[in-house]
Amino acid sequence: MKIFVIGGCARSGKSTLGNLLKEELKDYGYKPCVMQITNPLYDYAENYFDYDPNRDPKPREFLQKMGIEIIKEKLGKRDFLLNRLYEDIEILSNFFDAFIITDARLINELLSIRAKYDDVVTIKLVRRDYDDELTEEEKNHITEKEISMYNDFDYIVYNTGIDSLKEEAIEIIHNTEMEER
Repeated sequence: MKIFVIGGCARSGKSTLGNLLKEELKDYGYKPCVMQITNPLYDYAENYFDYDPNRDPKPREFLQKMGIEIIKEKLGKRDFLLNRLYEDIEILSNFFDAFIITDARLINELLSIRAKYDDVVTIKLVRRDYDDELTEEEKNHITEKEISMYNDFDYIVYNTGIDSLKEEAIEIIHNTEMEER
């Protein structure tokens, strides 16, 4: 089972790269699944807080408050989202053989996933000179700052447009397949 983990700041193109990796993996015969560590937070927002993904695709303030301030800090459930992710992978591995996680934001997430699985490829996605439309408070949140301080990735990709991301996805999958041979 292959695991790809994409980390990066808001609106750097993580989901776009994840979907490009998914298509490239299919070309190599894999059954890939794209997922997010924060899926449970989106479920909470949609099911209990009148969140409408069509109106606001990223309820960032809610995600940051629920994920960090409430779940991790107030309740002390540091690995709650990771444990949920691991359960989902365990269940879904009966249907998929490659997983692409598109929203790593914290160093602990990257280290934990690497420790848990044997075949992990980590990718940092950087998008320079782009207006992420975040407030100053959102920009200074740990989920935006910590990933910038970590550089022990297998790949660092600079998002300069969809064509460059597609080329990077092709190269990453090609390289990981060549390493296995």
